Amino acid sequence: MDLGIKDKVALITGADGGMGFATAQILAADGAKLVLTDRSRSALAEQALLLGTETLCIAADVTKQSEVDGVVEAATERFGRIDIVVHTAGITGAKGHPLEMKDSDYEEAWRTDFLSAVHVARATFPQMRERRWGRFVCIASENAVQPYWEEATYNVAKAALATFVKNLSYREAEHGILCNTVSPAFIATDMTDEMMKKRAEERGTSFEEAVESFLEEERPGIVLKRRGRAEEVAAVIALLVSERGSFVNGSNVRVDGGSVQSVQS
Repeated sequence: MDLGIKDKVALITGADGGMGFATAQILAADGAKLVLTDRSRSALAEQALLLGTETLCIAADVTKQSEVDGVVEAATERFGRIDIVVHTAGITGAKGHPLEMKDSDYEEAWRTDFLSAVHVARATFPQMRERRWGRFVCIASENAVQPYWEEATYNVAKAALATFVKNLSYREAEHGILCNTVSPAFIATDMTDEMMKKRAEERGTSFEEAVESFLEEERPGIVLKRRGRAEEVAAVIALLVSERGSFVNGSNVRVDGGSVQSVQS
């Protein structure tokens, strides 16, 4: 399917692997030019060699507005503009009883999972408004609508992110910018790998057994009985940032294998 994004310029955060890199692969295959950012430029540069499209790799800490501004300035100097933003950078953060989490635990998740999106939007929206075309997609989470008690720092930040993007959608569509979130659940990424390694160690089981028990006990809605794949999420992101997604705005699209057990998103 032609996504209609040939020669569009896409900025992808958290691009070193996982959903970020999987999205980069799909957009590159459809002719988009890419601006990839993560904390390590060397890792990004190695990944970029696999993409077969014009790519700019920049190391940046998206919790700092000045560094995000620097990425956008470099991208504009190289490509002349940014048309598409896919914001996948994020962390799980500290876990435990909500009242036992320190202020610093909440602040860390807040800065990384929420404020970083504000920084990216501030830096990219002015030029997309000028051209009256843009796409802004952020990775939220099932936790935004189905919170788990021990993940309060993450829940709060992702719920704020989903609400923020919804807020943007009301005012930015008139400028041609469509804003949406994608909410995955239990995708096979470094983040869930670490979760399952820890679970396996605590229970004295294999990694595979940890995944199986987690699905059975913690995610009964995932009747497929497996983790999702990064490319399955990336396919939905690609649709949203394309010309094919031209009437999708303000949506929270769940790619969760049925994990959220309610009708509303």
